[in-house]
Amino acid sequence: MNEPLAERIRPKTLEDYISQQHLVGKNGVLTNLIKKGIIPSLILWGPPGIGKTTLANIIATESKRPFYTLSAISSGVKDVREVIEKAKNSGGLFTAKNPILFIDEIHRFSKSQQDSLLGAVEKGWVTLIGATTENPSFEVIPALLSRCQVYILNSFDKNDLVALLHRAMEKDAILSTKKITLKETDALLQVSSGDARKLLNIFELLVSADDEIEITNELVLEKIQKNTVRYDKTGEQHYDIVSAFIKSIRGSDPNGAVYWLARMIEGGEDVKFIARRLLIAASEDIGNANPTALILANNTFQAVSAIGYPESRIILSQCAVYLANSPKSNASYLAIGNAQNLVQKTGDLSIPLHLRNAPTKLMKDLNYGKEYKYSHDYPNNFIAQEFLPDEISGTKLYEPGNNQRENQFKETLKQRWKNKYNY
Repeated sequence: MNEPLAERIRPKTLEDYISQQHLVGKNGVLTNLIKKGIIPSLILWGPPGIGKTTLANIIATESKRPFYTLSAISSGVKDVREVIEKAKNSGGLFTAKNPILFIDEIHRFSKSQQDSLLGAVEKGWVTLIGATTENPSFEVIPALLSRCQVYILNSFDKNDLVALLHRAMEKDAILSTKKITLKETDALLQVSSGDARKLLNIFELLVSADDEIEITNELVLEKIQKNTVRYDKTGEQHYDIVSAFIKSIRGSDPNGAVYWLARMIEGGEDVKFIARRLLIAASEDIGNANPTALILANNTFQAVSAIGYPESRIILSQCAVYLANSPKSNASYLAIGNAQNLVQKTGDLSIPLHLRNAPTKLMKDLNYGKEYKYSHDYPNNFIAQEFLPDEISGTKLYEPGNNQRENQFKETLKQRWKNKYNY
């Protein structure tokens, strides 16, 4: 049987559903709505692996409604419209039995994708259930959010997670044939980070090889270090993969860049997070060696914010490949670092009088701006003068990078400033 444990023991009824008693307990708000046969469009908000998808399925089953599902990671506007059309034709218009359209990770839908849902929700063609790990106030458009009830799912506590393990050992057709002893569970619960799906996947890995096994902290740590690989958007691997992505771009390797990009996309990373990293890399690692890189990265951020998955993967790939192939310079990055270090060491040095603004007569009488030379009054729009405080006059903070464009900067600075910028 290839179906993972988390799927095999997925609850089918409210009675089997562990935790969230404020929603699905005897007097829970969703329990009462299901009994009345009135299901509003709603958003289920909570951390990963706590049963949002399961709860949506149960609501559909117990309210006897057709159930359609979309993933915000892999569905575009066309997919949304196709599913809405199917749902529209399968349910009763403006009845209590409207089909349920479940959208996992709805916060990843772009504005245009969310807009495409509005008409169906307003006209009663579907009852929308969205699942999100992010605050819907920030990630769901106001027009859609105003038409949905938001219900918060709480993280599983230790008792909930242990109960899940016992349920798996008792109810699963495979695990129930094994002799499993839960001697220690601290490490198992810790590595699962409250994610029930991850907990059950790790548990299945631990017990799959033997018919008799004792779960200890030592066993868990040994097995996990050897066997589990997971992209955790809030954990250490998240930052390691992002680091590998940026270092591949910095190292001018488009193969590495698209590989680590794919790892992030397949792991469900937010398109805007990836695009922000590309923006930073375009300035920090490419800079004035190719200023167009920053423009492309900024356009990439705007584009993926409007489009979302799945099409955004193409735009992200184009930008990552372009940045990886661009000439590199960290000169601007180093320059601002040098300047900040100097400011921290020297404090608030006095601004030279010729650089000060003089909007009043008193300021002019105090010689504010008196000896300032207006560059445009001189040949080639340049005249040598000091722009740093007297105490650090002549300090060099910017060192042009060794690339075609910044080599031009270097020659221009030498011609204008002579010894001051003598590289």
